[in-house]
Amino acid sequence: MEKILISKKQGFFYSLKKRVVSSRFLIMMIIPAIIYYAVFCYIPMYGVLIAFTDYNSYLGIMGSVSQNWVGFQNFQEIFRYPHFWDTFKNTIFIGSLKIVISFISAVLMALIINELRMRFFKKFAQIVVTFPHFLSWVVVASLFIMILDNTGVLNNFLSKNGMEPVHFFADPHLFRTLLFSSDVWKEAGWSSIIYIATMAGISTDLYEAADIDGATRLQKIWHITLPGIKPTAILLLIMSVGGVLSAGFDQIFNMTSRLTNPDVIDAVNIIDTLVYQFLQTGMPEGQSTAIGLFKSVIGFALVITTDRIAKLCGERGII
Repeated sequence: MEKILISKKQGFFYSLKKRVVSSRFLIMMIIPAIIYYAVFCYIPMYGVLIAFTDYNSYLGIMGSVSQNWVGFQNFQEIFRYPHFWDTFKNTIFIGSLKIVISFISAVLMALIINELRMRFFKKFAQIVVTFPHFLSWVVVASLFIMILDNTGVLNNFLSKNGMEPVHFFADPHLFRTLLFSSDVWKEAGWSSIIYIATMAGISTDLYEAADIDGATRLQKIWHITLPGIKPTAILLLIMSVGGVLSAGFDQIFNMTSRLTNPDVIDAVNIIDTLVYQFLQTGMPEGQSTAIGLFKSVIGFALVITTDRIAKLCGERGII
């Protein structure tokens, strides 16, 4: 019996060694990614302990844990902050709408580009729509302010032609619309790349059969293209739900940098901007870390819940 077990063990290690040797180049390719995530994502995770301490930079993290442990006190404090729950609701609203609008716009962008027949024009369109992704929000916000501000290019043009100016940066509803539209302009093209790649993998035999049956373009999109990208779309949607509480700090911070109207600022204030404001007034590190941990837990719970719902609906999840 012992000899059989030893023989099986040797056979397992031999098989494992053989697979490692045959996949050595793939393993070498993935090692840098493993090191990156280990160094920048997993090792720093012990820093969440700050959320449960009255952190002292002189003592460090472990020193604060041993001497200044406060449990859930930091969480109780942040939940008692003025306007915290109003800001939380606002973050959920903005983050959820951004996910829905970005998801729909990316799919529509991919469908439009995929339907272009001229190869050169198709490549040119991809370059044009993906280019804004590589611009920082500092540049994008400055561009929109320069064009749409009360003294911007658009309102100067309207005033000179006897028309009423449009106060994009003074009306809360218009400013929210501006946030969503600028996010679509910047990111929709980049997000559509994965969908375009998925569409390229759909069998051309399906489209040829549809042509024989006399299907129109819209019918082919509805019955072939959309079902073909459905698993990818659901996967990306599940992953994006985890970032609903982030809601785009870079965008909102830069777009509101010149605003003085408190109604507009309150309409787009999110948890990250609230934390930034509190840090300027001396917010303890433990409380800011507690907010970050709170966001991560909520995001994780939303991803798990969305994944479970997708599986109950018969779709393939991520877990």
